[in-house]
Amino acid sequence: MSSGEQPNLNVAIIPVTPLQQNCTLVWNGTTGAGVVIDPGGDVDHIVGAVEESKMMVEKIVLTHGHVDHAAGAGELREKLGVRIEGPHIADKFLLSSLASQAGKFGMTGARDVEPDLWLDEGQTISIAGYDFDIFHCPGHSPGSLVYVQRENNFALVGDVLFQGSIGRTDFEYGDHDALIDAIKTKLLPLGDDIAFICGHGAPSSFGQERQMNPFLQ
Repeated sequence: MSSGEQPNLNVAIIPVTPLQQNCTLVWNGTTGAGVVIDPGGDVDHIVGAVEESKMMVEKIVLTHGHVDHAAGAGELREKLGVRIEGPHIADKFLLSSLASQAGKFGMTGARDVEPDLWLDEGQTISIAGYDFDIFHCPGHSPGSLVYVQRENNFALVGDVLFQGSIGRTDFEYGDHDALIDAIKTKLLPLGDDIAFICGHGAPSSFGQERQMNPFLQ
């Protein structure tokens, strides 16, 4: 588990599943209230990290419906007694086939799941006591969402954008042009100083990716 801080926002990254997906804990340093982002599996490991952080989980939040991000959400909801919010309803077909997706990657324990609340662009979501703006950024999956907290210059981007790369679009439902357009027209204009945690690999910032990411040149 690796950790970091934004002003009054504590962050811990827990790699889960054989695909080493970044399940992320975000919690308020004052109140202790927080969320679990993208619990893709290894639920007992996530619960242990939650207990270690002493955060009080208010909800589970999903960025999109791929198995490595969402397969543990149903079990974790049951264990913690909290809601699941997100992603966009366009990923419903993925969330309803998590168990079959898991078999392709040799993952066990995956459950199909439906969120308590679908989310969409133009709305906000409360995470750790802060309002995050929601941006619909399809292309990697049809329902991928990005959550941005402007006051703290902090974003959770799922598999939309990575350090030096972007989300895969070679699925039958992928759309490379749509993904690039969403990044360039919705995310980069928010400002270079916004740091982000992505679904795999190291954190980065919109400014670093605008300047250095070969997919965005």
